Amino acid sequence: MATHLDLEEQEQLDRLKHFWATWGNLITGVLVVVALGVIGWQGWQYYQRSQAAGAAALYDEMKRAADGGDVARVERVLADMKDKFGGTAYAPQAGLLAAKALRDKGNVQASQAALTWVAEKASDAGYQAVARLRLAAELMQAKAYDDALRQLDAPVPAEFQPLVADRKGDIYLAQGKREQARSAYELAWRGLGPQDGYRRMVEIKLNAVGVDPATLKPAP
Repeated sequence: MATHLDLEEQEQLDRLKHFWATWGNLITGVLVVVALGVIGWQGWQYYQRSQAAGAAALYDEMKRAADGGDVARVERVLADMKDKFGGTAYAPQAGLLAAKALRDKGNVQASQAALTWVAEKASDAGYQAVARLRLAAELMQAKAYDDALRQLDAPVPAEFQPLVADRKGDIYLAQGKREQARSAYELAWRGLGPQDGYRRMVEIKLNAVGVDPATLKPAP
């Protein structure tokens, strides 16, 4: 009996050795890949948390600098944000805040540079659209009408399209192109819902170019 059991154990051991000889390297490789994947994922999660925390702290510093009207500090913090945390959600927010602070202090060139960076580098299409709308307004005020319109030619999310049309209408009107302004305002009006408060502003602009909004049909 003992000999029979010894033979069975030996056969099982031989099968195990054969299995490991055949598949051992593959199994080891898979386990190594899985382990590295887990370590890599944990490292990435830590990196993301670290980036978010650092960006949040720097954004708070930007708010303090902007509130205090400290232009040099605003520019320095924005440069740090671009360099260290440009891929975070705080970066475009800081860029928009910096642009306003710089504009309020009369530094138009730096304001436009900040808006351009957000428009080109922000990972969120909404922030890009906001930056382009504001940049177009600044360029319009500088009478750089063609540059302003080019900013508005970029694709934007659907919810921003009426605002883009409205801004184009402002630019056309500033150029004396009333028909183009009218078409743009009509497009903006149709894109805004009846409950949207901004639609009233567009209606005032339509009246200014000789259009009664009551005669317009809403978009299908």
